[in-house]
Amino acid sequence: MIGRLAVVGVGLLGGSVALAARAGGVAREIVGVGRDRRRLEGPLRAGVVDRIATDVEAGVDGADCVVLAATVLANERLLESIWGRVPAGALVTDVGSTKRGIVAVAERLGSGRPLAFLGSHPMAGSEKSGWQVARGDLFRGATVIVTPTDATEPRAIKGVTALWEALGARVSALDPETHDRTVAAISHLPHVAAWALVDAVGRFEPGALAFAARGFRDTTRIAASDPPMWRDVLLANADAVRASLGAFRAALDELERLLAAGDAAGIEELLARLKATREGLA
Repeated sequence: MIGRLAVVGVGLLGGSVALAARAGGVAREIVGVGRDRRRLEGPLRAGVVDRIATDVEAGVDGADCVVLAATVLANERLLESIWGRVPAGALVTDVGSTKRGIVAVAERLGSGRPLAFLGSHPMAGSEKSGWQVARGDLFRGATVIVTPTDATEPRAIKGVTALWEALGARVSALDPETHDRTVAAISHLPHVAAWALVDAVGRFEPGALAFAARGFRDTTRIAASDPPMWRDVLLANADAVRASLGAFRAALDELERLLAAGDAAGIEELLARLKATREGLA
């Protein structure tokens, strides 16, 4: 059991970490850390956390495990600010959806003071945000990708993996570069496509939005995701996202070419191939 768990950023993911840790008896004390005391008072009153702190360094002082759950670029800055304050024996991880940046920060800081950091990315969440939508079962059965490198301390791999498993998740490992390309394809590109689809309808036939039914709403659900969080994600993974957009444009160009040629057989063949690929997903 963890003695003191500090969660920096008590939103959907951070709040869900706290709730899952409480439900599973993973931590004796849970500290919620953030900049705005008013925003922290809600999860404190609801029993999501045991106490709160608005000073990040004070909030992680004496923690046995720290989970950074702010936006991805903020997590990098937070890691730098707490590195010298977190006890030497503590575990540190994050829940951001990009990994190259924060792993680079950890490796630079680790050359001066070793600390058990391991990057994590829970493949779970929602287009909604805030502690009010946090769930204690969010990670149950979900995949969490961890991103160890040759510089990662073995106790970080063991401890952070055990944490996520205690919260109900399945843990898989990728190197940071492969992780960021993978999520650019299966997470970041779909979000960009959803935003672009909403934008395209507004440009092409704005009045059509009044008649949007389930198909359009389901396809674009993630376009309602938190803008500040996704701004940071796109900036932190810009090269991989741009590469994925290049592949997306090529796919659209191919379909447009078949339409322009009136190639019924080609269109059906393409759609059948893509249907089979989609149906092959577990």
